[in-house]
Amino acid sequence: MQVFWFIPTHGDSRYLGTSEGAREVNHDYLKQIAQAADNLGYEGVLIPTGRSCEDPWVVASSLLPATRRLKFLVAVRPGLHQPALAARMAATFDRLSGGRLLINLVTGGDQAELEGDGVFQDHASRYEQSAEFIRIWREIITRSHKGESYDFEGKHLSVKGAKLLYPPVQQPHPPVYFGGSSAPAHELAAEQVDAYLTWGEPPADVAKKVADVRARAAKLGRTVRFGIRLHVIVRETEDQAWAAADALISRLDDDTVIRAQAALARMDSEGQRRMAALHAGGQKRSRADLEISPNLWAGVGLVRGGAGTALVGNPQQVADRIQEYAELGLDTFVLSGYPHLEEAYRFAELVFPLLPRALRDRLPGTLLNGPFGEVVANQYVARVSQS
Repeated sequence: MQVFWFIPTHGDSRYLGTSEGAREVNHDYLKQIAQAADNLGYEGVLIPTGRSCEDPWVVASSLLPATRRLKFLVAVRPGLHQPALAARMAATFDRLSGGRLLINLVTGGDQAELEGDGVFQDHASRYEQSAEFIRIWREIITRSHKGESYDFEGKHLSVKGAKLLYPPVQQPHPPVYFGGSSAPAHELAAEQVDAYLTWGEPPADVAKKVADVRARAAKLGRTVRFGIRLHVIVRETEDQAWAAADALISRLDDDTVIRAQAALARMDSEGQRRMAALHAGGQKRSRADLEISPNLWAGVGLVRGGAGTALVGNPQQVADRIQEYAELGLDTFVLSGYPHLEEAYRFAELVFPLLPRALRDRLPGTLLNGPFGEVVANQYVARVSQS
């Protein structure tokens, strides 16, 4: 099992849909979150992409010297990047970081944003191009370890004599992650990538996606790993957790939700459509309606695009839900919470001790001898919790 955290380069807040309690996106704050994730033992961090975000490659590069072990899941964007340039960027980052790069292949689903970036392809064409892009990217990097060049002529992309002189640390290439809910996305995942990520849908729906991608990959003689992208709201008691979920959307007004859902509805993303269906396009607002599966809450998606669900509950409930997904074959959990600095600590302190032993043994804190906490009355070391 791998547990990742999130770098909020599009902004951070205590309340969704309002500037109240909001935090400026600046390097000092992003560095705080990255260092917290690194010290707490998260495997890596996802850095989002899109015009609402700071550039992920610049952000990731700036955070390298501030961290030691942390891996960075960074996007490549077919249509915005050329595969040969993306291969050089990846190899450079991987070399200078000592093998801490993970690649997030992002096809995109917001037509208005894509056109603003100069991409005018329809949904099907974008997936065709993405398949060609990542094939070229992989071949250039894989062949670089042998000093070979690569030729490819496709429907959308072509290269002749593409060559990478400085190969990455990781062989044959940094792992490629990818998410998408349409049939073309599943086919691309089965054929090309190392790990398929789903947004946080109920376990039964996730199981169907995993089965479909796994079956498609098996026909090609491949295996694919699986993961999930979720928010988390964990507190010491279940009542406190649900109160925190209610507070997160307590400043939302109807107009904000309506405008957000109208913008999200214009996207041609199947994954976004499925997220919207979980809260009926913003029509569901009560806890009873938004808890779409035990401890799985769709409230984040009322105004946030992309991953719109959160695990809500006490530590054991959240750990149980993670284990439920793990039993479906998922081994990577990309998590986040508002605000991201405090919630990185909260999740690690409350839930890490309940996760599988093999993962706990790799966490930095479990290798230290203490003392932990504040010394009591100038001489007594705080007792170790028996939980």
